Amino acid sequence: MVVIRPITMNDLGQLEAIARLTGYGLTTLPRDTKLLRRRIRESERGFEALVDEHPPKGEGYLFVMEDLETTQIVGTCGIASKVGGFEPFYTYRIEISVHESKDLGVRKEIPVLHLHEEHDGPSEICTLFLKPEYRRDGNGRLLSQSRFLFMAEHKDYFDPMVIAEMRGVVDDTGHSAFWEAIGRHFFNIDFPDADYLSVVSKRFIADLMPRHPIYIPLLPKEAQDVIGQVHEHTRPALKILEAEGFRTCELVDIFEGGPVVKCALNEIRTVRESVREVVAEVTGQPIQSDTFLIANTRHDYRACKGTLAVSPDGVRLTAEVAAALGVKPGDPVRYALMHPTPRTAAKSAITLAEVHDGSDGSEVALY
Repeated sequence: MVVIRPITMNDLGQLEAIARLTGYGLTTLPRDTKLLRRRIRESERGFEALVDEHPPKGEGYLFVMEDLETTQIVGTCGIASKVGGFEPFYTYRIEISVHESKDLGVRKEIPVLHLHEEHDGPSEICTLFLKPEYRRDGNGRLLSQSRFLFMAEHKDYFDPMVIAEMRGVVDDTGHSAFWEAIGRHFFNIDFPDADYLSVVSKRFIADLMPRHPIYIPLLPKEAQDVIGQVHEHTRPALKILEAEGFRTCELVDIFEGGPVVKCALNEIRTVRESVREVVAEVTGQPIQSDTFLIANTRHDYRACKGTLAVSPDGVRLTAEVAAALGVKPGDPVRYALMHPTPRTAAKSAITLAEVHDGSDGSEVALY
């Protein structure tokens, strides 16, 4: 069985091993021990701050997926309570510039990239990566959606809007056609170097990134073709977010042109449908039900997938699920169906075939 829990400094070595598997474009998992240690420390402070009531201030929450049988860390995911602040959050905004000549009878709508700075939110889900051998049995879906149960339980700590910056098209050598068409001309460094530096400090972006509009039709065709497109390994993860209600918007990543998707926190399917109940009973017998995402409500967060039964007194859990979550009768849990129902699938404009196609959201880069 696998369980989602907050990362600790004891996980640093295994997190480094995971970072070596990610390839190019997963900005928030750099192959840098110092930066990974800093992320863990920031996450630990974020969880410690849950005892205080305050609006989001940019806290980071980093989770890991642990195989309880082997005690190995097999995946990771994260949340930033608010982007921007001291260091702006940069994207390109795609806008339409209209050019018209009545004398020639010509009207052209030209897509243009404008540099966009965000200083005050929104929240961002990020850093999703799952080891290839665990990309099965709904593990990727659990890894992705477990964050939404956490956000549902602690809504006051997050912005009303949530985004995800999806990993764009980058090949196995670190080549990005979008970066070569724009960024290289201003930074004179390779895409992997720029991607790494953006984690260390974003100051160089403010110093060198062009502020004037960039007309998309003037870019090479190979660069135009990848704007708003996701990496092939990211498509399953994008399907999961779309099933949750996320939609692409007019923003793309400034380095490789990957799309940004967004959804209001209260409209995320798992958040909207999640229920908080007390544990009425723990049983050693199997429970026949649909598969649920289930989490405890403590600061030492735990989430897993499993079956449950609802009664007037609360919920009945299997002993395996209760042990994974560290709960007993009388403790509260939060749960939601793992897959959308036909009604919610229709609301998200997806088909049940897409929801249940076995795609686990194996990998996605979010900032």
